Parts: sequence; C-alpha cells; structure tokens
Amino acid sequence: MNNKQNSILRKIPSVDYLLGHPSIKITLKTTPRSIVLKATQQTLSEIRQKIKAVEEDDKISNLEVNTIIDLILNNISILTQPSLRPVINATGIIIHTNLGRSILPKRAIDQIKSISSSYSNLEYDLETGQRGSRYVHVEEILKELTGAEASMVVNNNAAAVLIALDTLANGKEAVISRGQLIEIGGSFRMPEVMKKGGARMVEVGTTNKTTIKDYESAIGPDTSLLLKVHTSNFQIIGFTEDVNLDELVALGRKKSLCVMEDLGSGCLLDFSSYGLKKEPTVQESVSTGVDIVTFSGDKMLGGPQCGIILGKKDIISEIKGNQLNRALRIDKLTLIALQETLYLYRDKQNALRNIPSLKAIRQSYKSLCLKAERLLNLIGKINKTNFIVDLCDGFSQIGGGAMPLEKLHSRLLCIIPVNLSASYIAKYLRSYTPPIITRLEKNKVLLDPRTIQERELVLVSDALKGLSRKH
Repeated sequence: MNNKQNSILRKIPSVDYLLGHPSIKITLKTTPRSIVLKATQQTLSEIRQKIKAVEEDDKISNLEVNTIIDLILNNISILTQPSLRPVINATGIIIHTNLGRSILPKRAIDQIKSISSSYSNLEYDLETGQRGSRYVHVEEILKELTGAEASMVVNNNAAAVLIALDTLANGKEAVISRGQLIEIGGSFRMPEVMKKGGARMVEVGTTNKTTIKDYESAIGPDTSLLLKVHTSNFQIIGFTEDVNLDELVALGRKKSLCVMEDLGSGCLLDFSSYGLKKEPTVQESVSTGVDIVTFSGDKMLGGPQCGIILGKKDIISEIKGNQLNRALRIDKLTLIALQETLYLYRDKQNALRNIPSLKAIRQSYKSLCLKAERLLNLIGKINKTNFIVDLCDGFSQIGGGAMPLEKLHSRLLCIIPVNLSASYIAKYLRSYTPPIITRLEKNKVLLDPRTIQERELVLVSDALKGLSRKH
C-alpha cells in the first residue's frame, strides 16, 4: 500500500464512533444491536478492501461519515430482510420449481390464516373426544374425487414413492422399464429412490421400447412389485413402445403381485379438452384397479407441496403403519391448503376459475394481449437511452415437470437493451423490491404477463420506469 492509502485507512471512523451517530442511534431503537454491529463491521471491512485494492492514487477519495452511515443503513436493510420472500414471476413458467411451484388458491390462504391462529382438531376426534388421525381431513375428499378405496398424504411425492417401496418391496425385487428410470430434479433419481426404499431394481426393456413380455419374463420368486413411472419431465419420440397401466395391472393379478404407478405431476382434470397434450388423469389410473398411485400436490393439482398416495384399502393401511410415516407426515398448514384446494375440485368450473395454476394454463392469447397492453400503458413514455420497451409474441411453459414439449402462445413485454446490457437489466429487476424474475433470450429481457399477477403490474411498471432513469 502507498502512503495515501494508509492515510485514508487511518481516517476511517471507529465502530464505537459510528454506533454513536444520531442516525444509527435511531436505528438501534427498532433493530437488534447485534444486527447493527454486524452491518457496521461489514461496511468498514468492505471500505478497507476497496481502498487496498485501488492502485492509482487519483482513484482514492476520502469517505465522508454520512456516506459511511448510508452504507451501514443499506447493509442493515439487507441483513434484516427475510431470506424467503415474495417475488414476481415474469418468466411465463407457471409451475416454476425454483419459485415455489403453484400459488395457493385464496380459499386455502384464508383457511390457513383462520386455523393457524387458533387450536384445531388436527388429531382429535370431535365425536368421541379421543385421539384421531390427521389423514381423515383429506381422505374422504380424495376418495370422492378419484374413486380410490383409501388414501394418505406425506410431505412430497418422492417421500410417497419411498414409503410405498419400503412397505411393498423392501428386500425384494421391483420391476421397472429402463425408459422410466428418470431423474425428478435436484439429482433425485428413481434408481436411488428405489435403493433407499430397500427395493432391488430389475430393469426391463430398452430406453425407447418395453413390452408386457419384458415384464413377465423378469418376474421371479423374489419379485414383489411391478412399477410404472410416468415420464412427465421428458418425452421419448419416434420408434417407441410402452406398456399400458391396465396391461400391467392384469399381469400383476395373474402373478399375484402389487402394481404401483408414480404419476409425478398428477392431474385431476383432462387438459386435452383445452387443446393441450393428453396426460393420464389420476381417476383414469385408479379405474384400472392399480394397487397404488402416487403424485404431487403442488404441480398440476395446484395445491401445496405434498405427496398423495391412493390405492387399495389394505395396502394403504399397511403403508400408514410403516415407521417411516412419522418422519414423512405432513403438517397442519399443508393439510389445510390441500383440503381447501381439493374442495374446489368438486365443481370443475370452480376449480378452473379459482386455482391459480389452472387459471394461468387456460389464459387465452387475447386476454394476454390485453394484459401486456395494460402493462405497456402503465410504463408510459420513458427515456429510451437505456432500453426500448416493446411487445412481441412468444410462449409460456407449464413447468413443474409436466408436459415438457407443450408451449402456450403468449404476448410478451420485450426489453431491448441500448446503453444498459440485458444481464444488467435482469439483475436490476432481481434486486428490486419485490424481486422481478425474467427471461433472457437473444440479448433481450422478456416478461410474460401470464405469470404476473394483476396486482403486480404496477410494481413491474414502476421498476422499469425507475430503471429507465438510471445513469
């Protein structure tokens, strides 16, 4: 370091001096001292590092106390901000795994507020006055909607698959097609899940073609389960062949073996009537007589994160008795949200209107054009020195590992960089309060109104107006 650097370093105020500053004293009235102290020490450390990193004398400037105080207050704001917070999803990916997947219906949110602020009959039988089961709160509605004999719910679908395998195939063989050995995200792979469940995996067929004879040939004295996994997060096209669930169920009955299907996303509605690809519904799977069906609650169902298990009464009872159940069970808030989401499905049109994920999937191109125009009008005339805002056609995605090739026609807000780069614009929007998450494509920043809530349009327009004024 040179003499000027040393001189500036010696002039940096002490921690005690800064803590005695009037602005910091006011902050200490509402903020824990430990946070203020940490922010002050962090700020001074950052200042010292910047001074030491500067090589040319003319680039070093003396810092005024008020400038340091502003930096400390900014760091306090960052430290006191919750880590998990709301963001605006402008990506157009409806069931976005990284952004919390499905938004809960208002009915579920209202009931969560009501029940979580008081005691509840979570595991209390109001009729007998004795201990009850938490599963009763969703079991009857699940049976009603799907036609299943029995049901239970755990904390996610991977857990549902795990406990089912541990119950039905621990120490025994489970037969599965090679084309269904999928990775379900976050490096959770079906072979590893099967291994953790204690099942000895027996692969049959090839990646693109598996027949019922392949399953039958693999059955041996140690086989206990025939497993079918819906490859909802990818598709194999071309020269392919797969085994229908009803064929597998017939083989299971013939050989006295359990048959299980992991549906992954799991739909209660047939979206092919709305122009989308045909996906197997939960009701269709149950109707084949399959012993066990598992699927997620926070994907195509549009509810909270959970893993739903449907099937034969005796098998569900056996799974409920598994000691893993205690570790994998869901809490009361999840149960409330799932219960209220399921109640909406009693009326198909009610579900389509009030479950946000389903509503977003069905938004028409015409309505999205109007929404994009509203956003553009809210932004109004801006300085075009930094970027230009325009509208363009594009596509949204369902996400959540469902219908990977399906594209939903949409109208997008397109930000074309001028003086500011696309990466800078995207980063600025991510750092906004609340953060706005966008897409980057071909050096343009895209915002898809399909996943922007109506109440968020003003926030997005304010962010872009502010960004246009930056120098």
